[in-house]
Amino acid sequence: MSLTNQIQADQILDCKGLACPMPIVKTKKAMKELLAGQIMEVQVTDKGSLADFQSWAQGTGHQYLGTHQEGDIMRHYIRKANPAELQEEQAFLSTISYEELQAKRSAQKNFILLDVREPAEFAVKHIPGSKHIPLGELESRFTELNLDEEIAVICQAGSRSERACQLLADKGAKNVKSVLLGISAWTGETKESNSI
Repeated sequence: MSLTNQIQADQILDCKGLACPMPIVKTKKAMKELLAGQIMEVQVTDKGSLADFQSWAQGTGHQYLGTHQEGDIMRHYIRKANPAELQEEQAFLSTISYEELQAKRSAQKNFILLDVREPAEFAVKHIPGSKHIPLGELESRFTELNLDEEIAVICQAGSRSERACQLLADKGAKNVKSVLLGISAWTGETKESNSI
């Protein structure tokens, strides 16, 4: 029996059927109701949520305890931090709009478009020519990128790309920008993968 099977949650939050960034948005709000040291179980069906919750917990000081998956449902366990452990969640300020991104693509400017969504999300729809590294793998695969080049990072709705930008900036990226609103509102050219 895994350790996550033995975790007793003080509160259960149902985020099934919600896509990024809503599970994190609802969790942030619900966390305010917990006492320090209490544990929340967040039930999610969004495949990209594992990297989201790990990254969010790391960025706020809350403790990510693990995830247990049963079929399509993932149960993420987060322990609320003591006030002394909490960190102010940083918003990544350097962004790029759809219009700026489209202009760069049209002018064939030399830059990297990095998609940090999960493989299934990327397979459904992505921008042609984008490099795919899921957020959960970025820490170990960032060396695949030239950190001296301009990097535009895109995800589903904008929150994962902000965390990816911060990670890349911490690794030495000189010019990295988060694509505002993610691919969910992108109206430019897209492509589907043949396989998931």
